[in-house]
Amino acid sequence: MNSTNPPNASQDHPLAYSADPTWAATHMAPTDNTKQFLGITIEELERGRAVLSMLVRPEMANGFGITHGGMVFTLADTAFAYACNEGDQPTVASGADITFTKASHAGDTLTATAVRRWNAGRNGLYDITVSDQHGELVAEFRGRSFTTNRTLPTASK
Repeated sequence: MNSTNPPNASQDHPLAYSADPTWAATHMAPTDNTKQFLGITIEELERGRAVLSMLVRPEMANGFGITHGGMVFTLADTAFAYACNEGDQPTVASGADITFTKASHAGDTLTATAVRRWNAGRNGLYDITVSDQHGELVAEFRGRSFTTNRTLPTASK
């Protein structure tokens, strides 16, 4: 696999979002290397809410033939990142927990739906539900966010 051009590289839904300098999530989307490498697609994006999907590839399965928990966590964490980056300053995770409820396998399409539950000052709380293509619950993730006082990075040349 070529790390600069992985199979199934993500193609965000064309109407999912438009660039906005006051919205950090739209700033990070075009250069999100992890999202692109794993083939994660932004299906829907609004401030405080994000829906992302990922096709589980064979190399994402563990030794038992089920999707590695780290892959499910990464999809949920990525949806969390897009939902919590609502303003013009980078927001990062201060903590997260996940509960796995059902195994998934190569060939399944997982969808993570992230929703803001609470936001006050520089802290936030987000719930992310991961389901499979049949709508069955695969995992529940809760993320805690912290908004930094940094400015958004400029594009590298």
